[in-house]
Amino acid sequence: MDATAHTSPDPRAEAAMRITVWRLFFCQALMQATVVGQVAMSALIGHTLSANAALATLPMAVQMTAVMLASIPAGILFARLGRRTGFMVGAVASICGSLLFAAGVYGGNFFVYCMGSAFAGVGFGIAQHYRFAASEVAPPAFRARAISLVMTGPILSAIAGPEIVKRTYDLALPYLFLPTYLILAAVPLVCLVLLAGTILPPPPPRQKVATPIGEIIARPSFVAAAVAGLVAYGAMNLIMTATPLEMMLCGFGVSASASVIQWHAVAMFAPGFFTGRLINRFGMRRMMMAGAVLTAGCALVSLLGETFWHFVAGLVLLGVGWNWMFVSATALLATAYEPAERMRAQAANDFIVFGTVACTAFLSGFVHAQLGWALLNLAVIPPLVAALALLLWQQRVSRLAPRPA
Repeated sequence: MDATAHTSPDPRAEAAMRITVWRLFFCQALMQATVVGQVAMSALIGHTLSANAALATLPMAVQMTAVMLASIPAGILFARLGRRTGFMVGAVASICGSLLFAAGVYGGNFFVYCMGSAFAGVGFGIAQHYRFAASEVAPPAFRARAISLVMTGPILSAIAGPEIVKRTYDLALPYLFLPTYLILAAVPLVCLVLLAGTILPPPPPRQKVATPIGEIIARPSFVAAAVAGLVAYGAMNLIMTATPLEMMLCGFGVSASASVIQWHAVAMFAPGFFTGRLINRFGMRRMMMAGAVLTAGCALVSLLGETFWHFVAGLVLLGVGWNWMFVSATALLATAYEPAERMRAQAANDFIVFGTVACTAFLSGFVHAQLGWALLNLAVIPPLVAALALLLWQQRVSRLAPRPA
C-alpha cells in the first residue's frame, strides 16, 4: 500500500484550497448579480418593448439559449486555456451584455435588448463552470461541500441584485432601468480582479484516444444527473420567468416583483451553506427527491391564491427545491466521468441542462399568455415524476453493477 495513503493533508495546501474556494464563491456571487437583477427586469422590459405580449419572455429565452450554445465552446476554452482565462472571458461577455441592455432601453430597441441577452447568456454560461472548478480544487471528502459553498455565493447577489433594481430603476426617467444596467455593467470588473490572483488547476492532459461522447452520456449516473439537473432548472425557470408578469397582471408594482424575486433568489442559494452536509448525511438521491417534492409544493401553493405572500411562499419552495436537486445533481455528475473526460462531460451536461432551460424560457411567456398561471404551474409535475423514476432506475443499476476487485 502507498505509504502516503494515511498521511494527514498538508495544512498549507488545505488552507490554499479553502482560499481558492472562497474566491470562487465571490466570483460566482458577482456573476450571478446581473442575472438576478435581469430576472426582475427582463419580462417587464420585454412586455414594454415588444409588440406582442407572448414575446415578453423572449429576452430571457435568448439569454438561456446563449447559455446552452456557450457550453460546448466554454468546455473547449477551458481545456485549451485553463479555467482562469475562461472565467475572465465570461466576465467580459457579461459586461458587454449589460451595456447592450442599457443601449436597448435607452433607444427603445427590442432587438438591441435581445442582443444584450445573448452576451449576458455567454457570460452566465461560462460562470456555470465555477461549481465544476470547485469540485476540481477540493479533495473527494470535501467535494460536495465545496460545490455547495460556491453555489451559495449568489446569496449575496440575491440580496443586492433586487435592491439595486428597486433603488435605481427610476433614477433616469423616462428611461426606466437604464441606471440599473449601467451599475450592473461594473460588477464583473470586481470579478476580474479576484480572478487575477486565483490559482486554479491546469487543463487536463488531452487523451490520445478520446472517449466517445456518446459513451459518456450513456452512463446511468450521467443520465440521472443530467435529467435531474435539467428538470430542476427547467421547472424553476418556467415558473420564475413568468412570476413578474403574473404579479403585474394582479396589480403589483416593480418593487413588489423585485422583492418576490429577492426572496426566491435567497431561497435558491442560502441552503448551500448546509446542502453539502445534508448530501453527505442522506445521500445525493434522497436530496434530489426531497427537492422534487418541494418544487411540486411550489405549484400547489401557487394554485391556492395570488396574494403577495402566496407568490413569496411558492417561490421560496421553488428556490430550495432547485438548490437541493441541482447541487445533488452536480455532485452525482462528478461520479460519471474520469479526470481526463471532465471538460467534455461537463460541457455536454450544461448543453443538455440549459437547452431545456432555454425551451422553458421560450415557453413561459407563451404558456402564461395562452393557458394561464394555473396550468403553467401544473406543467412542472410530470417532469418531476420522470426525474424521480430515473433516479430510482440509476440507483438500481448501480446496485446491480459488478464491483471492481
